[in-house]
Formats: sequence, structure tokens, C-alpha cells
Amino acid sequence: MLKKAGVLDDLLMERITRALETLEYGSIHIVVHDSQVVQIERTEKYRLPAEKADAKYNQLRASK
Repeated sequence: MLKKAGVLDDLLMERITRALETLEYGSIHIVVHDSQVVQIERTEKYRLPAEKADAKYNQLRASK
């Protein structure tokens, strides 16, 4: 039975690593029930470059 637990631990670590590999902004939420990981949730956020209000206003004026 110990061998099976080791395989599950390796699989769990691989899945967590895979969830983290390409995550730039966001979070990984690991759900545990009765000392067992039952779910891995990945929430990713995309950040857009902020523009200054003056630059946006000038761009709108120039397009008219």
C-alpha cells in the first residue's frame, strides 16, 4: 500500500507543478477532505496595460 501512496504523491505533485508552470497572475487552490487532496483549482487573471487618462483622452480627440 505504501507504493501506491508514493505514486499518488508523485501524481499530485506533478499536477500542482503543471498548474503553476504557466501561471503569471492568479492562484492555485488545493481542497483537502479527510487529509486527502480532492481538488485543485486554478484561477488565472489577465492583466492589461494601464493607460493614463490624459493619453486616452488625447487619443479620442485625435480620432474625431
